Amino acid sequence: MSRPTGNARLRAARIAAGYPSQQALADALTARGVPVGLRQVRRWESDAPPLPQPDIRQALVELLGRDPHELGFSVPAEPVRRTVASALPPADRGPLRTPSPLQPASAAADFLAVTRAHRRLYWTVAPATLHPAVSAHATLGGQLMDATAGLTRQGLATALAESWLLAGRVEFFDLREPSRAGDTWVRALQAAGEADDALFGAAVLAHMAFIPGWAGQHAAAAERMVAARTYARRGPASPEFLAWLDAVEAECETRCGNTRAALNLIARGEAVLAAGGDHMTPDWMDWFSPVRLAAFKGNTQLIAGHLPQARETLLRVLEELPEDEDKQRTVVLGDLAAVEAAAGRPEEAAAYAVSALLLLERHWYATGLERVRDARRALTPWQHEQCVRDLDDRLYGWGAVVSALAR
Repeated sequence: MSRPTGNARLRAARIAAGYPSQQALADALTARGVPVGLRQVRRWESDAPPLPQPDIRQALVELLGRDPHELGFSVPAEPVRRTVASALPPADRGPLRTPSPLQPASAAADFLAVTRAHRRLYWTVAPATLHPAVSAHATLGGQLMDATAGLTRQGLATALAESWLLAGRVEFFDLREPSRAGDTWVRALQAAGEADDALFGAAVLAHMAFIPGWAGQHAAAAERMVAARTYARRGPASPEFLAWLDAVEAECETRCGNTRAALNLIARGEAVLAAGGDHMTPDWMDWFSPVRLAAFKGNTQLIAGHLPQARETLLRVLEELPEDEDKQRTVVLGDLAAVEAAAGRPEEAAAYAVSALLLLERHWYATGLERVRDARRALTPWQHEQCVRDLDDRLYGWGAVVSALAR
């Protein structure tokens, strides 16, 4: 005689939702306020599973993402409700939709693997090439959310939040489309909420502060930073994460004309990094480091008019930047060009600006181009000098103009 298979439907749904053992499911139910023991779960996965009580049944549905019948329980038939859609003729019901099958527990890990690959490719792949792939991947993740449950759904939501965050970063920093980035970051925040990941929520909110901050809207930027810091306290956050929050707020303050407050924030970030801490920085936070904090500082010193300090800071950043950070290097070169222009040294300023443009031809970065244009505006008093004309020839060459418009 063959061995009884038990309630295979419930067992499959449990495993797909990320609960590898019956005890794990019992613990998850108990954590939701419906105490259930291991013996009860075993009975549900037996050949003749008893129907759970309504409150437990609802908790199972929420955890596993399937109705009681799909979990192998015999549920009394309910009256059929005739919906508006079912009353319509077949041709009027819209396109045929096939229900998404329940995804295995590996779905979250598989989706995250692609998300991580996109994270690494961001630093080397042209934004116009990478963005469609990241957006399509995030769209897929949103569709998979309905086909996952439990821990699998939570893991998928975390990876989905990162995908939407990356898409928004490309839109804001690389393509300079702040309105579009704002909509995308709302999706990232929603996914972080699905994952109940407070630290990722803090990261998204801080990115969202850039939008009003760069537009000089101080109150809106400050409000989003308060929200970001509130979520970070639930993290727990590493020293690097807290220093990055200081750097983001400092940049917003700088853009709003409050350079003294910005320099104080950067000093606090430096102190936080020096003190260290026990919490680890998440691997998805690959956009910040002590040298990146120094780059923030150099830009603020420039705007504050502290030219010798800005020059010293930015030159040190240029020396310490890793070789694969050409995007950030274009920003630093643009700031150095602005420093020299403000110091009345047009030849040095033009040379830095040209170096940035040469890098931008290989690694497009709209933020870097903005810094070069800022430096060029500062060179207006010397626009008839040969060094500035040479800069204009490269800045407004056919290739540069077409590339800028295409992106």
